Amino acid sequence: MVKKVIIGSDHAGFKLKERIKKELDKKFHFEDVGAKDETPVDYPIYAEKVAKKVVKNPELLGVLTCGSGIGMSIAANKVKGVRAALAYTKKAAELAREHNNANILVLPGREEPMDDPVEIVKAFLTADFSNETRHERRIKEINVIEKEK
Repeated sequence: MVKKVIIGSDHAGFKLKERIKKELDKKFHFEDVGAKDETPVDYPIYAEKVAKKVVKNPELLGVLTCGSGIGMSIAANKVKGVRAALAYTKKAAELAREHNNANILVLPGREEPMDDPVEIVKAFLTADFSNETRHERRIKEINVIEKEK
């Protein structure tokens, strides 16, 4: 299980980020890269900060929050080696880790997920990649696409 988590948000995801840290602080150590409050900021800055830290240390996982989760997902996935997954349910978060070896979870701060966001984060951070042959093969295929950029 991951102990240290890199977490970031923009202004729209700030409240959710703070809630996640507060409710899960006994299980995980969060390194918060910002935003520091609800003053409007640009989400790509924080997506890049989390993504680069996660890629630099493969033992880490990341969590990002923004209004819909879409912008953070797009921005984080521009960093080579990132597999950021937007999840609205616990099951999707688990599958992102188990099947896709996702290393960053993205959540909406202003949309209503189907499951409790804190439970979604917990599901993501406690799941492991399955290492099944078909999933390993697909990750390799993704890596080939990434190298073609």
